[in-house]
Amino acid sequence: MRLSVGRTGSCHDNALAESLFATLKNEWYYHKRLSDTSTTKHKAHEFIESYYNRFRPHKSIGDRVPAEVMQEFFERFERGLAYDPKAMQTA
Repeated sequence: MRLSVGRTGSCHDNALAESLFATLKNEWYYHKRLSDTSTTKHKAHEFIESYYNRFRPHKSIGDRVPAEVMQEFFERFERGLAYDPKAMQTA
């Protein structure tokens, strides 16, 4: 993991990424002892995809789970597409 490239308040400050990395480190990384880079990358991806996105509620989206919110978005998108499929075509 690397430090942020910008200072607080600059255009390089990415609060969303910083929040994810803080959560990743506090809830997972400091509790594991992994042997190599490949294993660490695999386990970090597994944590994010299987827990962080699918079971852990997020305050920024009303204490809901990201996978739930994403599913609702795609359902609305599909309904819109069924209503007016030409609106989704590019010129």
